[in-house]
Amino acid sequence: MSEQARVRKAVFPVAGLGTRFLPATKASPKEMLPLVDKPLVQYVVEEAVNSGVQEIIIITGRGKRAIEDHFDISFELEENLKEGGKHSLLKELRKISELADFCYVRQRHPLGLGHAILCAKNLVGDEPFAVLLGDDIIDSPKPALKQMVDLFNEVKSPVIAIQRVEREEVSHYGVIKGKEIEEGVYLVEDLVEKPSIDQAPSDLAVIGRYILIPEIFESLEKTKPGRNREIQLTDGIRNLVEQGPVYAYMVQGKRYDAGDKLGFLKATVEFGLKNKELGKEFRNYLKRLKF
Repeated sequence: MSEQARVRKAVFPVAGLGTRFLPATKASPKEMLPLVDKPLVQYVVEEAVNSGVQEIIIITGRGKRAIEDHFDISFELEENLKEGGKHSLLKELRKISELADFCYVRQRHPLGLGHAILCAKNLVGDEPFAVLLGDDIIDSPKPALKQMVDLFNEVKSPVIAIQRVEREEVSHYGVIKGKEIEEGVYLVEDLVEKPSIDQAPSDLAVIGRYILIPEIFESLEKTKPGRNREIQLTDGIRNLVEQGPVYAYMVQGKRYDAGDKLGFLKATVEFGLKNKELGKEFRNYLKRLKF
C-alpha cells in the first residue's frame, strides 16, 4: 500500500437477512427502510461521499435488488416528473444516481461480515478502503467517516469506530481492549467478538465504520469460520493487531442502531423533528398526543 494512498473506495455489506426486522424485511431489504424521506442506506452512502469516497462497492445478496435499483437511473420515473413539471424533485432523484460510481458483488452464501468483505477483494485492490454498515446511522456535523479518514491520514493504519455501551450490551458487539493514547483515540491490543459480560475486556464496542488496509484480505482468508460457519471481521482485524498498529476512534456524533426496531423508531422521531419541511408540524403533533 502506498504511503500516499487515499481512502477512495467504500464497501457496503448489505447481504444480511434482516432477521431483527421480520416480517417487514421478508421481501424488502432492511437497508431500504425509509428514515423519514430517504432509505437508511442512502444516509450512509452520502456520509461516505461527503468523506471523500468516490467508489461504492455494495455486497448484495438474494432479495436485495431494490438497493441496486435505488442508486440507478429510473428513466420512466424521471420522464414522468419532467412532463409533470416537477423539476426540483427530478433534480433530487438525479443526485442519487450521481453520488458516486457504484458496483455490485453478490455474496451467494451468508457466511458472515468477514466473508462479505472478502467478496470485495478484487474490486478494492491494493489500497485502503472503508467499510460502512448500512443500518448504522451516525448523526454528526462532521461525517463520522471523515473523522476517521482524518485520523487514518495521520497514522496510515487501520482505524475502527467505537462507542461506549452499557456492560449489559457488550455481548451484542465486538469489544476492544486498548490503551488511550490521546483523547478518543486508542491503540488496540485485542478484540473479542460478542463476549459475555464477565469476559468483556472493556465497554468500548466496535460500531459500523471501519477503515482497513489490503492486508485484511489475507488475514480473513486465514481466519477460521466460527459459529454458523461465519467468518467474523472482528477476528480478521484481531490478526492484524499482531502485525502492526490498529487504532480505535471514539466517533463524535449520535449513533442509531436502525437495524433494531426500537433504534429505528428513535431515529425516525429525532430525524423527523429535525426535518426542515416536516419538523415543526411533527413536533406540534407529538405535543398533542395523549398517552
